[in-house]
Amino acid sequence: MYYLYHIPGKKIGVTKDLKYRVEDQQGYKPYEYDIILQTDDIKIVSEAEISLQKAYGYKVDEVPYNELKFNKKENEMNMNINITEQTTTFPCPVNKLKGQLMDSIGMKWETEHGPFTINKYSIEWIMRNIKMSKYNKERSYVYNKAFARFYDNHIAHDVLGNNLADAHMQERYPSFVTTRTGGLAPTGMQEGSCQEPEFAKRKCGDCNCDRNSSQFDLIREWANERGIFDGGDPKTQALKLVEEVGETCRAILKEDAAEMIDGIGDCVVVLTNLAELIGTPIEECIDRAYNEIKGRTGNMYNGTFKKD
Repeated sequence: MYYLYHIPGKKIGVTKDLKYRVEDQQGYKPYEYDIILQTDDIKIVSEAEISLQKAYGYKVDEVPYNELKFNKKENEMNMNINITEQTTTFPCPVNKLKGQLMDSIGMKWETEHGPFTINKYSIEWIMRNIKMSKYNKERSYVYNKAFARFYDNHIAHDVLGNNLADAHMQERYPSFVTTRTGGLAPTGMQEGSCQEPEFAKRKCGDCNCDRNSSQFDLIREWANERGIFDGGDPKTQALKLVEEVGETCRAILKEDAAEMIDGIGDCVVVLTNLAELIGTPIEECIDRAYNEIKGRTGNMYNGTFKKD
């Protein structure tokens, strides 16, 4: 991320590390400078720096920031991606993306959901989850929250925060290339196996098997697109669950089969979103519940199973 900063009456400059460049090197306090622009686009920040230096009457840099020697290699390597609150958009169609990602290994960027890095593992995830832009077929995108979940559900970093990209790290962490229960990839997926789970309606995009995306994944995608995860709250989702349970109970009392089915489905949707909002995917909630009940014994009493 590049920062265009302004020290009033002194200068306008660009840096990737405000504390080191402005505070440690130049000796200014945080309250003595302003951040004018924050972007991952080195060309935009470089042009803005020159324009504002001229506008404020400051000394104008002879060489634009993006043309400095230490930036040239990075500028050539990095793609001109566009980052919003919900998505990261790449400047190429899906069928050309993998090559550009491979050329940009090591590229990093910041989102509201955390930092991302392009390495051979994240490239695999991106290519499984990339979507073509609805407005421009020459652009493609991924959801930031889903990408962040990939990092959370993989050992994508060691305890020191370093990327685990070497072969010996795969031996040390054999589960590195698999996703834990609750991730966007299927439960129990093993390296080399199908990249999509069973029980779904959507065909795999990157293999020839007959499996499909998890229904829970589809629910999470739907909720994410509507801002439920960014703006939602567990308390309001819990109240929504009570409402849906009440409607299901009314349908049962009326013996309305269609409404029963609809009510049960609505409850599952709300539960999926509620689990996501508290930070524990619904698959993990289900696993915990099943592991707790699978060994229980008991008897049926008045239509209800009573445990011993």
